[in-house]
Amino acid sequence: MTRLLLASLLAAASAVALHAQTQTPTAAVARDTPQIGRFGFDEAGMMKTTPPGDDFYAYANGEWAKTTAIPADKASYGAFDTLADLSRDRTRGILEGAGGSKIGQAYAAYLDTAAIEARGLAPIRPWLDTIRALSDKAGYAALVAQADRNGVGIPFASGVGQDARQSDVYSVGVRQSGLGMPDRDYYLSADAKLVEARTAYQAHLARMLALAGEVDAEARARAVLDFETRIAQVSWTRIDSRDRDKTYNRMSVADLARSAPGFDFAAYLKAVGTPVDSVVVAQPSAVTGIAALIAATPLPVLKDQLLLRSLDEFADVLPRAFDQEHFAFYGTVLSGTPQQEERWKRAVSFTSAALSDDVSKVYVARYFPPETKAAADTLVRNVLAAMGQRIDRLDWMAPATKTAAHAKLAAFTPKIGYPDRWRDLSGLRIAKGDAFGNSLRAAQWLHDYNIGHLGKPIQRWEWGMTPMTVNAYANFGMVEIVFPAAILQPPFFDPKADPAVNYGGIGAVIGHELSHHFDDQGSKFDAKGRLIDWWTPADVAAFKQRTGALVRQYDAYEPLPGLHVKGALTLGENVADLAGLSVAHDAYTASLKGRAAPVIDGFTGDQRFYLGWAQVWRRNYRDANLRNRLLTDPHSPSQQRAWVVRNLDPWYAAYQPKPGERLYLTPEQRVRIW
Repeated sequence: MTRLLLASLLAAASAVALHAQTQTPTAAVARDTPQIGRFGFDEAGMMKTTPPGDDFYAYANGEWAKTTAIPADKASYGAFDTLADLSRDRTRGILEGAGGSKIGQAYAAYLDTAAIEARGLAPIRPWLDTIRALSDKAGYAALVAQADRNGVGIPFASGVGQDARQSDVYSVGVRQSGLGMPDRDYYLSADAKLVEARTAYQAHLARMLALAGEVDAEARARAVLDFETRIAQVSWTRIDSRDRDKTYNRMSVADLARSAPGFDFAAYLKAVGTPVDSVVVAQPSAVTGIAALIAATPLPVLKDQLLLRSLDEFADVLPRAFDQEHFAFYGTVLSGTPQQEERWKRAVSFTSAALSDDVSKVYVARYFPPETKAAADTLVRNVLAAMGQRIDRLDWMAPATKTAAHAKLAAFTPKIGYPDRWRDLSGLRIAKGDAFGNSLRAAQWLHDYNIGHLGKPIQRWEWGMTPMTVNAYANFGMVEIVFPAAILQPPFFDPKADPAVNYGGIGAVIGHELSHHFDDQGSKFDAKGRLIDWWTPADVAAFKQRTGALVRQYDAYEPLPGLHVKGALTLGENVADLAGLSVAHDAYTASLKGRAAPVIDGFTGDQRFYLGWAQVWRRNYRDANLRNRLLTDPHSPSQQRAWVVRNLDPWYAAYQPKPGERLYLTPEQRVRIW
């Protein structure tokens, strides 16, 4: 449901995916003991024969990894997925009991595959006919704007968001887009698996055209692939695209038109609903290159790309043949998933995205008790305090920069559980038995809602995730850290669990999101959320020396033969893991108030803390999914995220790894940042 999720994630400047342990999908009941194991950790999932210094992930999770199968409808599977399944089961109960309400109607219409099949392509035909009817390139920009409002992928992407340099206003951003596969490497790499994916993609495009009744499907699919390959050639890499300095390029629309004359940006911005004088361009050379490609590409190819993107985008609410074909490529080829999810699961996902606030209100009232929110608030305050003390102890940061860092820390807004107000969705029309229409109108509503921010004060109450989401995020411009209700459950957080496990779980997650504001990109934003230089040159140099060492450490990891972690792509998340876990350990130590932690089942407090960290990263991957993640995901794979402990002195004291073991680093080799 990309057309819905991209709009709903407007506020999420940086996010980290997390996961949890299997639970029964019912309302929480009072307990006197931890939900997992004797102290909040699943000891049965350990592989104690593996030395912690060789592979701490396997030591903590090896038996679980060996005995846990990936379900047929998933590309990967771990603790996160079991908690996400719980959230979805709970939401299903809400929707099935919603009767004829708006959320009940949306859910029921999505489930009504008989009605979808009976209507065939009739619901989408007016839009496809609009694409087919375009006879002149002069109208292409307006057609692209209409596609954008419909949630259909276009050669450029635009939207309204908080301005990075003027954090008290909204601005319009323009960035590269136009690829039907996940990354430019899928088009350009000589890797055999990616070459196979290209071949499969062209075949997929041809089959979609044939299903829609189009002629010359093979040749037209090849032409679209060729066009997108040229887009990939001029596109920026993901590493360059995450650099907040490089991607802030304010220019007038007139200057944009002069630098990228192949596309009528003024007409596009007017038609899309943002007739502004200036925009922030994320990847200027790519935008220029794509505009030139549009000018050089025959109109029928441009139209075919929009047509194909429309069929793929709405495949789930079109006849079954389209839905199956879409999954065969995007689910099986790209992610290795053999079986599509049951329809009800996707119906929950659709309704939760389309009518997020209406569903969220009920979910929070039913499944997020006030005492959980209060306990999480306390943990957040403790971790914030620990971060302040860690800043004071830095030996590489100048006093003036430390003062500014403390000011930023004091400006933080933690958001726990759910928003303090809800969006008004009364303007979104949901019709009984109209799955396609509901999906289209939801995309248009979200687009219009996003555009409606222009000229208004910053809406600081908004969230970029629903309470049902098992995740957390940091928003640099808002100077906030956000923790939805669904993640505040075991193994991340259990009031009955040992505090060490809670600090290693949710405490480290809190520290992670807090640390994002001080990672290689978040550190560029000041206490007011402005992209501005507030460090001394010496501080910047010292910081880059340390982050460079972390890049090299992760570059050396090879999760698949010949395919390494991209240390520069994953740097922000790796910094946040390293700093967040360090800060959480400080907070845990402070919580003991000088007392010695008890030994439980033979584990010391620090040993349990690091086990709590490793437990939340349990995940098994299909090879295709892992390959996709290594190319596109700013997070390192779970095993390598657990390995971040090799940089932390307290882990060495807790587990006594020996020189020669795979994770062992000498004190001089350990990366120390925050």
